[in-house]
Amino acid sequence: MLVLTRKSGQSIRISNNIVITVLDNSSGQVKLGVTAPSNIPIHREEIYDRIRTENRSAVVTDAINPTMLNDLVKSIK
Repeated sequence: MLVLTRKSGQSIRISNNIVITVLDNSSGQVKLGVTAPSNIPIHREEIYDRIRTENRSAVVTDAINPTMLNDLVKSIK
């Protein structure tokens, strides 16, 4: 993990197109601003964990029925 010290108004650049700026550092909290392309998802850690958990639970976990699989393959040919 890279650890950097920044003051309010200072930034950190990730690659060419992501900038993280310290907006405020008071009351024991740090307020960050993130500038990034709209195609890069940005989430708080707890939201990312919830999304990941929901995605995992949405995956079908039933075993594949070999007969159904053979029928499917035959229908594609």
